[in-house]
Amino acid sequence: MCNRDAALREIASLQDAAARDTPLGRLDPRAKILTVLGFAVVVVSFDRYAVTALLPLALFPLGLAAAGCIPLGVILRKVLIASPFALMVGLFNPWFDTQSVALAGGLHIGAGWLSLASIVIRFVLTVSATLLLVAGTGVVPLCHGLRALGVPPALTQQLLLLQRYTLVLTGEATRMQLAHALRGGALRGLPLAQWASLLGHLLLRALQRAQRVHQAMLSRGFAGALPVANSYGWHSCDTLFLLGCSAFFVLVRGVHLPQALGAVLLRVAA
Repeated sequence: MCNRDAALREIASLQDAAARDTPLGRLDPRAKILTVLGFAVVVVSFDRYAVTALLPLALFPLGLAAAGCIPLGVILRKVLIASPFALMVGLFNPWFDTQSVALAGGLHIGAGWLSLASIVIRFVLTVSATLLLVAGTGVVPLCHGLRALGVPPALTQQLLLLQRYTLVLTGEATRMQLAHALRGGALRGLPLAQWASLLGHLLLRALQRAQRVHQAMLSRGFAGALPVANSYGWHSCDTLFLLGCSAFFVLVRGVHLPQALGAVLLRVAA
């Protein structure tokens, strides 16, 4: 229960961050979606052994977090939860790709380790940028931006319903657990048969709740599509944000910035 409560508090904190009046929140959702999409394309376009060349791109999610006043701790915890999937993708690379790669200073390292590090860095960059996009925009404005960009309404509607009723289902599970605890029961150590009974009751309660919600929506004029308020418009700041970030992405993709900076420092030191 503590883990679930902590997760709900984190979701609430992200929703609060999206509702605040911040420089990131004032941007048009379409500009943020296109920028994050371009960021993801640039990240995956690097060579599979690229590690240091990817590091300057970390400035983009850091800038999003600063502009949206979003706590990085919450984002990093979400990234860590999904990180085992990225590790599984490249876990065996050090054993299958055993060729040696020369590094600066005469050091050598296995190419498989470089590809594993590159996969992890790409994963952290793209997932953190996506989470910051959602946290800095909000699900409803984000779905409006997706619909304005031509995403089918059926998909955006499902995203809205998923975000809304995940919390509803979690609330039903919390009430069931509380009722079970008040009757002297404890979830820890329950046999499998009782777990199956609890999950079955949760499914029935969820179905009943869904039917009541659907009836309420029909009584309020629901005709198959959720209305999304359009309170955004494309302004000059949106154009500057999109073009400025795109120029930074092109620069990082075309120039190895850490290597160029190291060469400049060596030249100055000499």
